[in-house]
Amino acid sequence: MPKIKLAPSILSADRSKINSEIKQVEEYSDLVHVDIMDGIFVPPTTIDAEFVSKIKTKVPLDVHLMVHEPSNSYIQGFIDAGAASITIHVEGCNDPMKQINYIKSKNVKAAISIKPKTSVDAIKKYLDHVDMVLVMTVEPGWGGQSFIPEMMDKVRELRKLKPKIDIEVDGGINHITAGISRDAGANVFVAGNYIFGDKDRAAAAKRLLDSLHKSQ
Repeated sequence: MPKIKLAPSILSADRSKINSEIKQVEEYSDLVHVDIMDGIFVPPTTIDAEFVSKIKTKVPLDVHLMVHEPSNSYIQGFIDAGAASITIHVEGCNDPMKQINYIKSKNVKAAISIKPKTSVDAIKKYLDHVDMVLVMTVEPGWGGQSFIPEMMDKVRELRKLKPKIDIEVDGGINHITAGISRDAGANVFVAGNYIFGDKDRAAAAKRLLDSLHKSQ
């Protein structure tokens, strides 16, 4: 299985001091997960490319577009802001290959995501063209939701189909659900509330990482 990676999500961080928030967990982070919501694909709206451009970290930015039909210029804004990888939703794009091809043409990693009610079948034809698949383990839109264990069937199916691809899980990830996800075949773990909801962000990130490396 590919390397285990921790991706703290800044959705639950204090945006007014975002760089110091990230700094606290950098040592334990392989990626920094950046959720972008447009108020159309999901009801909330969040940060934009201008905000992302102000993030200063040595950790690669993993930008998750919960966005309806992101255009090339919209995607380019996040590439210019420093994104190392960009995830689109299969449900949000009429022809996901257009967005995947554009992202890849800019030497940025491309990923595709599925919501809880979407089956793996919806993305099978894209698996040879992306670097990562994101399985949402909650309905996208809000932080702090409860993990949906039935999503592990999708993770197992994907791992069987693509033994070497990065499989990311996002939603309700803590030191218990991370282990469940890892055992199903996930290797990239997004955690927001668990890390940034703790007074000691570094301790929470370390605890989560330690739990992932236990009994492998």
